[in-house]
Amino acid sequence: MSPRSASVNEELRRRSRERLLQAAVELVGERGFEATTLGDIADRAGSARGLVSYYFPGKRQLVQSAVHRLMHRTLEEALEREPRTDDGRERLARAVDAILGLARARPVLMRQHMAGLLHAEGFVQCPEQRRLAELLSDTVARYGAQNVSADYPMLRSLLMGAVYSALVPGVPMPVPVLRAELFQRYGLDWEMGAPPESEPDAKAEDDDLSRFFATEERPSSP
Repeated sequence: MSPRSASVNEELRRRSRERLLQAAVELVGERGFEATTLGDIADRAGSARGLVSYYFPGKRQLVQSAVHRLMHRTLEEALEREPRTDDGRERLARAVDAILGLARARPVLMRQHMAGLLHAEGFVQCPEQRRLAELLSDTVARYGAQNVSADYPMLRSLLMGAVYSALVPGVPMPVPVLRAELFQRYGLDWEMGAPPESEPDAKAEDDDLSRFFATEERPSSP
C-alpha cells in the first residue's frame, strides 16, 4: 500500500481540526466551559485525545477559535443571504443582527466566550478571529467609514458590549433595546437587517452547526 500524499495528509489534518472546532462549540454550548474537557471534545469529534494539542495550546484557545469560527460564518451567511446587496447600511444592519442573534440563540456559549476574553490570554490570534475581523472591517468600509482602522475597533467594541449586556446573569438588557441603540448610533432604519419580529423564536433555531464547520474547502470571499 503506497503512502498517502502530502496533500491527502493535509486534507485529513484540516478535517480533524474542523471536527474539533465543531465539537467544542457543541459541548460548551450544552455544558459550559468548565464542565467540558479536552477529552470530551476529542471524543465528540472522533479524534485521538493527543491530537487536540497538535492544533491548539489548550482548551481556552480551542474554544475561542471555535466560537470565532461560528461568529464569522454566521456573519458571512447574513451578509451574503438573498437578496444580496452592496448597500453599506443594509450590510451593517445585517452584521449587527448576526452578532446579537448569536447572543439570543446561544446564550451559554456566548457567555462563556465573553468570560474567556477577560481571561489573561485575551484574544486568541487565529485564522477564525482574523476572518471575523476582515468581515467586520469590510462592513465598516462599505458603510462609508472614512477611517476604517479607527471605526472597525469601535464597532467591535460596541458589539462586544451589547453581547455582554444581553448576557449578564440577573440583569440582562433586552436584545431589541440594544439593537435600537446601535441602529440609532449608525443611522440605520429599524426595518433593515433582520428585525426581531421577523426572526424565528430562539428555541426554534437550527441546532445543526455542520454548515459552519464544513469539511470541504470553502473559497475565500473576494
